[in-house]
Amino acid sequence: MTVEHVEIRPGAYADSVALLQVSRDVAATPGVAAAQVAMATELNVEVLQGMGFTLPAASTNDMVVALRLDDESALSAALAAVDAALAAARKGSSGGEVTAPPRTTGSALRRAGGDLALVSVPGASALVEAMDALDAGVDVMIFSDNVPVEQELAMKRIARDRGLLVMGPDCGTAVVGGVGLGFANTVSPGSVGIVAASGTGCQQILALLDAAGVGVAAALGVGGRDLSAAIGGISTTTALDRLDADPTVEQVVVVSKPPAAEVAAAVEKYAAGLTTPVRFALLGAGQPDLTTQVEALLGDLGVAVPSWPTWGTPAVRSASGGTALRGLFVGGTLCDEAMLLAAETLGPIRSNIPLSPDLALDSSLLESGHLMIDFGDDGLTRGRAHPMIDPTLRLEHLAKVAADPETAVVLMDVVLGHGAEDDPAAGLAPAIAAARAIRDVPVVVACVGTSADPQGLARQAEALAAAGAEVHLSNAAATRRAIALVNGVAR
Repeated sequence: MTVEHVEIRPGAYADSVALLQVSRDVAATPGVAAAQVAMATELNVEVLQGMGFTLPAASTNDMVVALRLDDESALSAALAAVDAALAAARKGSSGGEVTAPPRTTGSALRRAGGDLALVSVPGASALVEAMDALDAGVDVMIFSDNVPVEQELAMKRIARDRGLLVMGPDCGTAVVGGVGLGFANTVSPGSVGIVAASGTGCQQILALLDAAGVGVAAALGVGGRDLSAAIGGISTTTALDRLDADPTVEQVVVVSKPPAAEVAAAVEKYAAGLTTPVRFALLGAGQPDLTTQVEALLGDLGVAVPSWPTWGTPAVRSASGGTALRGLFVGGTLCDEAMLLAAETLGPIRSNIPLSPDLALDSSLLESGHLMIDFGDDGLTRGRAHPMIDPTLRLEHLAKVAADPETAVVLMDVVLGHGAEDDPAAGLAPAIAAARAIRDVPVVVACVGTSADPQGLARQAEALAAAGAEVHLSNAAATRRAIALVNGVAR
């Protein structure tokens, strides 16, 4: 018989990444069955309620400490662990001469120099910091999400007029000057330049090129809305100019989730006037998937297409039945790609980022039939870290969809890189094994990364395969395999 303890700490703030580590530290305390320490945002409250906790009234400025204990005797040690973990998260460096930190982005740039500022603050505050960087005369990469589109347009117009580049908002991946930023994968230097209106789309290309032995000169993220009608490709054309002027770049590829058709056409016309050849990998109905586009790019470079890696025993259709494909993604572009491929064969796919408005999921993220969820969408990251850092919400949902008798196959992605979770398989592999122990549903995973990534591509893929998943480097290949399993096609 477990004991539940929930307390509200008014006005106690810590960022979501720090609280993720606090939760993990406390959960490892003897006698603690489950622990969640989080700010009381609407989404976090829903997650806690979904975990079975009963919560008192709280505001978004309050911290929730939710503990499930083996018995009452574990409470004092658990609360001591919470306080110790919070103190460790807040502890600053000590010793030596103390210098007052700069209080604005502009003052930091004036003190340290540099030509690029990375902004990672809550979306409501991103405009001020990004404009401070632009006023200091430097490019800016905006990792922040939930930035209003009107602010994005204003920033990009100002940057264009000043000869500067705004990467983002919601720019998760870039490689600049040989340095990976955000969630970027570790790749070798080379002659390919990437312009990416897609973070995980860029990472898929980085991973496939690396597997083919091809390096990258630069990857300039521009934010997932840059090729929308509202923004008009402002940063994409600036990034193309930058790469065209780089003598180390011999081939450029532009990758994007489905763009506005008129914007894509205008950017393609613009690229035709550049000296450097440009290939467009733009997802959309009837368009080639990203793996097919990389294979074409390798042809442009005169490089043989390798056999894309797979791990694990081929999955088989479960005897427990089910007819629906359920996709649980951390990458929005990978989710888009999977939906586009699946819709061609399986028909309509419901989603929180649907291919058409009539296929939108409600806030429960549960529905009959085929569905795919992007857990990295802005609507699911308010007040919490991206699922590539904090997988809690997706792991909760995995248990639900795997247990659903309508589920025929679960399709997932794991995206590695510098800023991602240290060891995603450590949490996901046991969750897959537990789900399959209850109901033998096939799980197919796209594991996107490189051998040099901090997490180790082979180590992650092998751990997932050991848990019973069939693992692919190519998201398109994983999706096609999942579709075949839904249709009862043997390997």
